Amino acid sequence: MSDNEPMRQDKGIEVVTFGCRLNTYESEVMRREASAAGLGELSGGAIIFNTCAVTAEAVRQAKQSIRKARRENPEARIIVTGCAAQTGPQDFVAMDEVDLVLGNEEKLKSHSYRALPDFGVNLFEKARVNDIFSVRETASHMVDAIEGRARAFVQVQNGCDHRCTFCIIPYGRGNSRSVPMGAVVEQVKRLAGNGYAEVVLSGVDMTSYGADLPGAPRLGRLVKAILRQVPDVKRLRLSSIDSIEADDELLEVVASEKRLMPHLHLSLQAGDDLTLKRMKRRHLRDDSIRFCAEVRRLRPDIVFGADIIAGFPTETEEMFQRSLDIVEECGLTHLHVFPFSPREGTPAARMPQVRRDVVKERAARLRAVGEAAYRRHLETLAGTSQSILIERDGLGRTEGFTLAAIDAGQPGEIIEALVTGHDGTQLQAVPLAARAA
Repeated sequence: MSDNEPMRQDKGIEVVTFGCRLNTYESEVMRREASAAGLGELSGGAIIFNTCAVTAEAVRQAKQSIRKARRENPEARIIVTGCAAQTGPQDFVAMDEVDLVLGNEEKLKSHSYRALPDFGVNLFEKARVNDIFSVRETASHMVDAIEGRARAFVQVQNGCDHRCTFCIIPYGRGNSRSVPMGAVVEQVKRLAGNGYAEVVLSGVDMTSYGADLPGAPRLGRLVKAILRQVPDVKRLRLSSIDSIEADDELLEVVASEKRLMPHLHLSLQAGDDLTLKRMKRRHLRDDSIRFCAEVRRLRPDIVFGADIIAGFPTETEEMFQRSLDIVEECGLTHLHVFPFSPREGTPAARMPQVRRDVVKERAARLRAVGEAAYRRHLETLAGTSQSILIERDGLGRTEGFTLAAIDAGQPGEIIEALVTGHDGTQLQAVPLAARAA
């Protein structure tokens, strides 16, 4: 998805979303709650920025977009929320362009948007940011649609109990909290009933799902319950998972259920054991290789993506080479490369840093390896039949999440197609029905 995507519901409200799929889902809730609070009726309208804090670059981009929005919309009320606002509210309070700063808990509540001076309350308090670690549950916010999207997102979990040394996200999201299984199933039923062919389950640390619920159900049990109780959902997809936490039931359903899409995005982060230890990850290199081999045995058409950080503190060239090598050893296809970005307040920010030019150079090499792996993947699909979910005119994605150009169908429709080739970045496909004719 785009890092900076405007979404509209009320003509007086614009929501600009940065970052992860969970933010996309929450932006839909925010639009609804802000509209209910009457924000769209304000003179000049309102722009809400739902920010990301995963890298310093993400925060910089958000600030840049806020300044641009103020220049182009001098009368609008600008509200900033999301993980960057939760972890560094003072940075946005200090911006003259910003009218109100809300935390991650506050952004999902209608009354929070009435904190603007226009409503005659809270004339002096510019920020409403709670202690995120005081939040004990994740509400099952129901949404009927995800505007402008072919697939819908459902939040099943929030927060994280782990403390990776590079990561600021727990301080933006709090400890791990799960949405009860029944509420998740009802949400998926609702979205499938509204015509969504594909539903994506999302969370911050999704494979930790259920540890805080009665009976401690795991993610695999939740996925099984959804597929059993919602026969109308044609495609169910998982967002990023931590392979070391994947439970046996999840692997069983990956192997047996064709409606669960053959695409897993893994939070690997590195391919070197010492780097992983210094990151305070819970897996080793061989764990990742073994997991990918086992899942590929269970589901031969599986496609793997992964997050990998280049230039982590103390990383030597030899250590980095192991991260390059793991792309092939795990058979990774969709690579998300992050040049290491020190976040203030994290242990990694205090470690001996790799020079910035070396970090950038390693990230470029890692991206090149990822792009080569992706092109090889495109080659393997030439001549195959694929089910393609149309995202917008002329473009869709296969079950394995590979981008495909196809001149057919409407957004949200699934088209059976033949892959005729690729251009190095996406597949070229034609509908099977048209070819038969």
